[in-house]
Amino acid sequence: MPYFAAVFARVPGGWTGDEVDLDDLEILDEVTDVIRDAAEEGEPALLFVEEDDEWFAILRVDGIGEPRVFISDVRAPTTSELAALLYEGAEETAQAGEDDEEEEQARALADEPGGDVDLLEDLGIPADELLALTTREGVLPGDVISAVADRVSFAGELDKLR
Repeated sequence: MPYFAAVFARVPGGWTGDEVDLDDLEILDEVTDVIRDAAEEGEPALLFVEEDDEWFAILRVDGIGEPRVFISDVRAPTTSELAALLYEGAEETAQAGEDDEEEEQARALADEPGGDVDLLEDLGIPADELLALTTREGVLPGDVISAVADRVSFAGELDKLR
């Protein structure tokens, strides 16, 4: 399936963006290295991936910490190798909370987002807003990525890549 993947890194005076190829990457650590390579020391870097207008994911790396992952549809890793790669190791969200196994299975059957819903909060997009953007009826993954890029102030960089 065709996909779009780009890394956006905060730099002095704004953001920079580059399209990236994820085809040869096999583990999440390799994806994280691609994001870190684009980042300025101590600044956040974000990887946005959208596949076939079906789902999107955001991976955030800050320094040497573990990547934080948000995915628009928790079912995507069952049908997409790319989604499975990106969602590998994602920490459960506050939304999932203390769900028991049956509730988690029911969520996995629904078209629901998952992962770290707070990963953009310090950039001006709180969890409830990210969830509202993601779950709005009729909105495509690319539309959400564009809205996030606009709010975080790298829409111009995104437009150059699309």
